Amino acid sequence: MSRSSPKPTGWQKFLTLVHEETSGIHPQLMALQVALSFLPKHQAQSARAQLFGVAGFRVGAGTRIASTPKINGNRQLFSNLIVGANCVIEADCVLDLEERITIGDRVTLGPGVMILTSTHELDIREHRAGPVVRAPVTIGDGAWLGPRCLILSGVSVGAGAIVDAGSVVNKDVPAQTRVGGIPAVQINPPKASEPATA
Repeated sequence: MSRSSPKPTGWQKFLTLVHEETSGIHPQLMALQVALSFLPKHQAQSARAQLFGVAGFRVGAGTRIASTPKINGNRQLFSNLIVGANCVIEADCVLDLEERITIGDRVTLGPGVMILTSTHELDIREHRAGPVVRAPVTIGDGAWLGPRCLILSGVSVGAGAIVDAGSVVNKDVPAQTRVGGIPAVQINPPKASEPATA
């Protein structure tokens, strides 16, 4: 005979609900956002990056952050962001830190870049957004993500790659490759001397 587990009490249900509803609240992140709200947009970019480091994120030397990115994630979000040295993160970026985002050295994120590490499994027709699935994102050294591009969960953007403005990247981008469109496809290999439109 198999024994069924005991039903949770009303108090246990309440505690579970409180835990679920507060798991996305990060007092340390809130304090960082308040401190950063006093810095004008596009000013004090190095100071903003240093404050990110003081708060617990890993941010390399020489990195500049134009405005506070919109950040969400689980309780481990401070260990889920690694930004290399001499990067530029422009204004209005969105970083989903449900899983790890690793950004190499000398990477530029244009204004409004969105990097997602979570999505939903496809579920039954009555409720298509099924259980949450998470996968890390990696951006290689020297890559350039153009304004308003979207990098989806599980994607790796290779070193020196260029993602054109407004692109949706749903699969890996090889190193030294230029991609664009929805979904992003390879355009032409970038040349050091040609003007970029990303």
